[in-house]
Amino acid sequence: MRSRTTALGVIFATTTALAWGGQFVVGKSALGSINAFPLSTIRYAVAALLWLIVLGAVEGRASLRLDGRGFRLFWLGSLGFAGFNLLAYTGLAHARPQSASLIVALAPLLTALVLWRRTRVRPSASTLALLGVALTGVALVISGGHPTSIVNGSIGWGDALVLGGVFSFVLYGLGAAEFPELSPLRYTTLTAALGWFTLAGATLVAVGSGLVELPSGHQVWSVTPQIAYLAIPGAVVAVLTWNAAIGLIGPQNAVLFGNLIPVTTFGIEIVRGYRPGAVELGGAVLTIAALVANNVLVRRSTRAVSDEDGSRSGRQQRSARFAAGAPRADRARRAGSARQASRTHP
Repeated sequence: MRSRTTALGVIFATTTALAWGGQFVVGKSALGSINAFPLSTIRYAVAALLWLIVLGAVEGRASLRLDGRGFRLFWLGSLGFAGFNLLAYTGLAHARPQSASLIVALAPLLTALVLWRRTRVRPSASTLALLGVALTGVALVISGGHPTSIVNGSIGWGDALVLGGVFSFVLYGLGAAEFPELSPLRYTTLTAALGWFTLAGATLVAVGSGLVELPSGHQVWSVTPQIAYLAIPGAVVAVLTWNAAIGLIGPQNAVLFGNLIPVTTFGIEIVRGYRPGAVELGGAVLTIAALVANNVLVRRSTRAVSDEDGSRSGRQQRSARFAAGAPRADRARRAGSARQASRTHP
C-alpha cells in the first residue's frame, strides 16, 4: 500500500514538473503575438475561475469567504500572480526559455536569502556555498556557454526581470505561513482570484498609457492553444497534482521533483533543434546538482533536529525552548514549509 502511495505521489510530482517546464516554451511562443500583460490577465481569468469552482466543490462554499483576510490576501496575490507573471513573462519575451526556467528553479535558495534578511538568522555555510554554485551554473547557461561574455552584457534585462519575478513569488510563498488555517488549494485560489484584479488593473493602465498594445481578437485567437495550456495544465492541473504529491510523499520529496522543470524545458528546446554547448550543458547540470544537494542537506538537518527534539521530554523543557526565542531548527522547519508553498504555483 505504501509503495502504491509513493508511486502515485511520484507520478503527480512528475506531472507537475513536466507541465511547469513546458510553460516556458509555450509562453515564449505566445509572447511573439501578444504582450505579457494581456496574456497573463487572460490566463489567470481562466485559471482563477476554475480554481474557484474546484475549491467550492472540494471544501464547500464557505471556503470562498475571506473572513477578514481580504486585504492581506489581495496584497499577497498581487505579489504572487501579478508581480511574478508580469515581471517573469515580460522578461521571458527577451530571454531564452531554458535560462528563465533555471532562474525560477533557484527559488528555494533565494528564499534562504529573504529569510536571512527578515529573521537575521544567517543561512548555513553549505546553503550559501550551494547558492553560489547554482548562480554560477545559471550564468554559464545565460551566457550561452561563453562565461567571458558576461562582462560584455550577455546577462540581459530580460533575465533580470525573471529574477525579479522570482523574488516577488518567494515573498508570496512565505506569506502562506501567515495563514496556517488555509489549505494550499484555498490559499492559492483566494490569492489568485484577488491578485487577478491587480493583473487586470495593470493591463488597463499599460494599454491606456500606450505602453502595451491591446491585442486584437485575431491575435488572441491565434494563441488560444498556448493560453489553454498555460491556464489549464500549466496552472490549474499542475497545482492540484502538486498539492496531491505533497500530501502523498511530503514537501521535501516533492520539491526534489521541481528540479525536473528546467530539465523539461531544456529537453523540449533540444527536440525543437536547440543544441547546447558543453559548457552551457555543464552549467545546467551544476545548477540542478546544487539545488538537489541543498535539499538533501536541509532534509538531514531537519531530521537530526527532530531526533534531538524527540529525545527531550517534558512540557517545561519545550516551553523553555520556545521562550528562549524559537531555535534555529524550528525556524528552519517553518522556512521549509514556506518554501513548499512558494513552489506551489509559479
